[in-house]
Amino acid sequence: MMKIESSILSEDDIQSVSPALARFGRETISEDLWQRNALSARDRGMITVAMLIARNHPGQLKHYIEVALDCGVTPTEVSEIITHLAFYAGWPNAMSAISVTKIIFETRGITPDALPEASPALLPLNQEAEQQRSDIVEKNVGPISPGLVKFTAYPLFLDLWQRPALKPRDRSLITVSALIASGQSAQIGYHLNRAMDNGLSAEEAGEVVTQAAFYAGWPNAFTAASVVGEVLFNRAPRK
Repeated sequence: MMKIESSILSEDDIQSVSPALARFGRETISEDLWQRNALSARDRGMITVAMLIARNHPGQLKHYIEVALDCGVTPTEVSEIITHLAFYAGWPNAMSAISVTKIIFETRGITPDALPEASPALLPLNQEAEQQRSDIVEKNVGPISPGLVKFTAYPLFLDLWQRPALKPRDRSLITVSALIASGQSAQIGYHLNRAMDNGLSAEEAGEVVTQAAFYAGWPNAFTAASVVGEVLFNRAPRK
């Protein structure tokens, strides 16, 4: 069983202010949540990093990037998670994550030549799915914001989503995680369906909501639960 500390703060530091919180961190987060089998420790690392970037919590992000790396998330994947979330959590949040991660990479001897290329060969595009997405965005957003339609096509879906440094399933996973953490419930359904098309299971989807309760708060988790439940219901085989 891998030991996951619940915070960058020591248990003694937390104990000095809130003995109850120290207990919950140890018993509930470290010894229970992170040991559950519904998600791998690697997945939990990616999900938690994505949620902390989305909520712009750089102090805790440093600790959980270290945790993610220790759980098998590669430096390449960390780099690509930050790149991806610049689009889904905003450039300022990504820049905060860069500041934190730069120090971690330097300490671990991770150099730029070990990181994803700026302009790699892209994964093959599903032309039919992209056309459907493009048509919907053009219809719903085109009359309001032509610029948003343009940038949603390129670089978002025709470049960022096709980059090979994150598997499509993992790219979808961090997107859903960031949307839950920032309370963007209207966007969760589309991206969760995409995640499940990319290989995320129903059990894993439900466990993302569980993880969110601790790292984004119970209200965001309960808001997401209804959307996730609707997606799972609609995808369930009918008897």
